[in-house]
Amino acid sequence: MVSNETANQQPVDEMESVSNDDTPVDLQAEYESSNVAEVLEKLDRELIGLKPVKTRIKETAALLLVDRVRKSLNLTSGAPSLHMSFTGNPGTGKTTVASRMSEILHRLGFVRKGHLVSVTRDDLVGQYVGHTAPKTKEVLKKAMGGVLFIDEAYYLYRPENERDYGQECIEILLQVMENNRDDLVVILAGYKDRMDKFYQSNPGMSSRIAHHIDFPDYVPDELMAIAKLILEAQHYRFSPDAEKAFQQYIVRRMQMPHFANARSIRNALDRARLRQANRLFAISGKQLTKKDLVTLEPEDILASRVFQDGVPDGQKVETVPVG
Repeated sequence: MVSNETANQQPVDEMESVSNDDTPVDLQAEYESSNVAEVLEKLDRELIGLKPVKTRIKETAALLLVDRVRKSLNLTSGAPSLHMSFTGNPGTGKTTVASRMSEILHRLGFVRKGHLVSVTRDDLVGQYVGHTAPKTKEVLKKAMGGVLFIDEAYYLYRPENERDYGQECIEILLQVMENNRDDLVVILAGYKDRMDKFYQSNPGMSSRIAHHIDFPDYVPDELMAIAKLILEAQHYRFSPDAEKAFQQYIVRRMQMPHFANARSIRNALDRARLRQANRLFAISGKQLTKKDLVTLEPEDILASRVFQDGVPDGQKVETVPVG
């Protein structure tokens, strides 16, 4: 027989449970107080295009925000796995997005400091016995409380070399990624096909990556917009004819080897500025104006080897026919 006290207690417990379930949660207020919107807006300003990437970052930010609210209500069971994989060609914004991701993680309380440590294989792997572990652990120590960004991560694994120490580095990373995931987020980056092979060869690493984001190449119009943003930040601009010439440059350069998206555009503009400076110095007996100093003209673009012999500036390769 159930006592009156027990019988009366059950509805009270149920009422408390219902009351707890009805606790109001204002996600918008949490979002505003976190200042994550400021980071997302900065990302929009910094990077042209990349709509699928920006969508994934916003979705991840929403997931983290909800997880933080759940934690405040004692609904979380442990630290979520936030390690990521960024795949895509060079110059598609992977490092910039990693930097903004570190800010988001910090503002939502998932990492203590929110700094970004960017490294490659050379920063992690030693060249002789006993050298790799100290190097890797030193990098991890610097990255704790923030994000460790490993570019061209597939170079960590070189099975064809019996004396390679990359596997030792990977084993240390795996241990830290699992045991310290509440204090460190690791982002592995590189070409998609090579990263896929890397994960196939290292299933332990693949199992620890929760978020995979592919970075698409830019299209010509996006690259032109990027060029204008770069020039604006440097207080330069195209003349109308120079803009047409640079549009032609983009189309030609995209067809050539070693094209690196926004990185190639920035390099091309640096060389155009050099040509502009030489052109201005060559002018004798003429008073220059501010307009002269800030404007790139067609000759600053058309003097590129891309137009002369079909070879990207700064590269010593055989002539490449432009189709």
